[in-house]
Amino acid sequence: MSTQFLHVGCGSKTALSTPFAGQQWKEVRFDINPDAKPDLVGTMTNMNAVESGSMDALFSSHNIEHLYPYEVEQALKEFRRVLNDDGFAVITCPDLKSVCTLVANDFLVEAAYTSPSGPIAAIDMLYGHRPALQAGNHFMAHRCGFTEKVLIATLQQAGFAQVASFTRPECFDIWALATCREWTEADLNEKAQSFLPVPQAIRASGA
Repeated sequence: MSTQFLHVGCGSKTALSTPFAGQQWKEVRFDINPDAKPDLVGTMTNMNAVESGSMDALFSSHNIEHLYPYEVEQALKEFRRVLNDDGFAVITCPDLKSVCTLVANDFLVEAAYTSPSGPIAAIDMLYGHRPALQAGNHFMAHRCGFTEKVLIATLQQAGFAQVASFTRPECFDIWALATCREWTEADLNEKAQSFLPVPQAIRASGA
């Protein structure tokens, strides 16, 4: 049986744009928007289209900030449910601490960096990509946000056993690898090196 990962909120992207690119993984694409032509259509808070324990890994890039705050724990519990006991989730989202530094310095609408979708400013990271929203794609609206501390705590509350995480202030993002069971430090570090853009400093938190 092949090793498979669930690509949550894939949009138009494929495995090639994930940390699973070039590895021996079968991608299962999951999105709320049928126009993205995913393998499975659904929401992060109701992933009934995915069988419990059927995935070896999960990747979620810049999705959970689209939820309302009260929905986040339920979504992360769904992430945990679809993973088998040896599985893990790789999650990345905006880092509000670094974004708010831009705002505090009065750089709300100035471009902080340029993405494939064009210039991105603090206001886009806080509330959603303005051109996409203007074009009518309201799935792109942001309804909550995270610091590293909050993301770790919420993952643990949702049932994940360990979290290896770090922030990249220069990229305005948080990365986390959350495991379904306790791993050895060596195994956790090896997986982090393989699936995260790991800096020298990485935080490991147990449940």
